[in-house]
Amino acid sequence: MLSRMADNLYWLSRYMERAENLARILDVAQRLSALPSAYAGQSNEWESAIATAACTESFFNTYPEATRENVIAFIVAGESNPTSIRACLETARSNARGVRTALTGEMWEIVNGAWNEMQRVKLGSMSPGQLGDFLQSVKETSLRFDGAAYRTMLRTDHFWFQRLGTFVERADNIARLLDVKYHVLLPEWEPVGGGLDYFQWSSILRAVSAVTSYHWVYRENIRPWLVADFLILRPEQPRSLISCYESLNQYLDRLAEGYGRQGQAQRIGRATYARLQNSDTEDIFQSGLHEFLTAFIAENNRLGAAINEQYLS
Repeated sequence: MLSRMADNLYWLSRYMERAENLARILDVAQRLSALPSAYAGQSNEWESAIATAACTESFFNTYPEATRENVIAFIVAGESNPTSIRACLETARSNARGVRTALTGEMWEIVNGAWNEMQRVKLGSMSPGQLGDFLQSVKETSLRFDGAAYRTMLRTDHFWFQRLGTFVERADNIARLLDVKYHVLLPEWEPVGGGLDYFQWSSILRAVSAVTSYHWVYRENIRPWLVADFLILRPEQPRSLISCYESLNQYLDRLAEGYGRQGQAQRIGRATYARLQNSDTEDIFQSGLHEFLTAFIAENNRLGAAINEQYLS
């Protein structure tokens, strides 16, 4: 396969996954901002949304304050934001056009339809209910694209590069979501495990559609350390970090077999997966959740760079 085609497939999936994640971030912020003041505390959920989306600097270069209106405008369709939902869908469509012959008809129609729908979005007149409907449509678009890829693509290197993009992006998104929640969203004066903490961790689980599955696994009330365990170390949770790396190693191995050689990407993937397998929640919290997640994000970025150098350049 040409490296250009592999690059388009990889980034097509990353941008579709990123658009869904941004929608989930805004959904969390809207839920938390709607809580009564007794539960909402004095934290700025909209500022935490910017931090989770990793665009704090560019946001404050554009807006003086992280208000609801400013954050929504910036994350949904900000012209100065290269990773807005609008920009993600536009870039995904551009990448999809470059690999039309590698995509099935269903996949192209989903991406193209999402971009056409985006053209009709008018932020100025969008009520909270309409925003919720829009965010739900973005999430459903990504889920439909992911399902179409899984159910209609041939299991060749086209599919393997597409899946690599999905899981590298998903791992980054989950790690950032957990990190910002733990260090930004909960005010310093609030106790871990208190009322505010409970509602915020509940919102994080809702953001990744994991409330019901959490209760299936733990069968008790929501606890911060259990949520972290669920989204980091539980392989049965499809958005957990360890589940993402289990899949990444599977597809990296397929590429190594298909191309007859291994490289730095395979070594980084295996090392990171082994560290996750050998970790436990108690040790993570004792050494620092923030430090663990920061190191993981850096390692995930190293894997992305290795994939780019080994296959996409």
